[in-house]
Amino acid sequence: MSADGSAFPRSLRPVLVTGGAGFIGSNLADRLAREGHEVRLLDSLARPGVERNAAWLEARHPGRVTLIEADIRDEAAVAAAVAEVQAVFHLAAQVAVTSSLADPRADFGVNLAGTVTLLEAVRARSPEAPVIFASTNKVYGDLGDLALSDIEGAWKPTDEILRARGIAEDGPLDFHTPYGCSKGAADQYVLDYARSFGLQACVMRMSCIYGARQFGTEDQGWVAHFLIRALEGAPIAIFGDGRQVRDILYVDDAVEAYLRAWRRIDRVSGRPLNLGGGPANAVSLLQLLGHVEALTGRPAEVTFHDWRAGDQLYYVSDTRRALRELELPIPVGWRTGVGRLADWLVAEGIGAAVRQDAALRLSGVL
Repeated sequence: MSADGSAFPRSLRPVLVTGGAGFIGSNLADRLAREGHEVRLLDSLARPGVERNAAWLEARHPGRVTLIEADIRDEAAVAAAVAEVQAVFHLAAQVAVTSSLADPRADFGVNLAGTVTLLEAVRARSPEAPVIFASTNKVYGDLGDLALSDIEGAWKPTDEILRARGIAEDGPLDFHTPYGCSKGAADQYVLDYARSFGLQACVMRMSCIYGARQFGTEDQGWVAHFLIRALEGAPIAIFGDGRQVRDILYVDDAVEAYLRAWRRIDRVSGRPLNLGGGPANAVSLLQLLGHVEALTGRPAEVTFHDWRAGDQLYYVSDTRRALRELELPIPVGWRTGVGRLADWLVAEGIGAAVRQDAALRLSGVL
């Protein structure tokens, strides 16, 4: 039985999570296993740190979680992983804009060709299995046409209604950077496979997800990255002026949304849903950094650099469709969620150079 009281589909067949050793994938797989499902993880273990997540899952759920170490571009491995599953959560991806600029062909192969490979495998081997795809806010482009104002040190829309609601799913798509193109095209393929072939499939256009089991880097996972660098006493690089705004969502809330999308696939198949913290959890980089400093009890060393290609000065999800269709609970407030992530990092010894008084302060603040 799920947290909202509704039952999962009854089946002894496993659930497939591609990218299942990654940050969101490992949290999702843990939740599925805790609720009694057999879980298959398909993951190449290419991202540093994810092998820790895979080992954690296998130790926590012996016999219930199975790792298939393979690349999403491996057609034979994908076909075998998809066979006789009851649902597919597709999170495997090349996740960094910077990496896509350095190697567009690899980005295309993983994000777009890999997604089509998966869709074809589902169509051939498990056509009744719903597919929930992890897309991105980057499908909306750099949003450079928005009229923005500096409001209390953060870039926000001049239009009060847009500021109160955020960017909706019916806004124009505008792919920027190879990453935006590959993820955006994959997004459209998933929606079209629902339309053209009758697959049950929906798309989750995610804003910034953060939380435990996130090994953030300068290229991706900025909330965890800021905390890790602050705990280490290392410099934090900000690209741009730091006033750019994102809505951030704690990972437990993201996992809940994915599971509810599966349970309500008849309502959301063939549709995109924005998944983020919404206006109540919108924060600028500098505002987040100020909270990190309060948690650790010391100032952060910050360096500023040129804007990155395709960066959005403002992106906040209009989450009203997801809230309505998935009947989601109120998300964790961003200050509480960042505190939980800080606790997890300290407990795991990540950012091991943190001073003892900072660790004690974390325990007292949260």
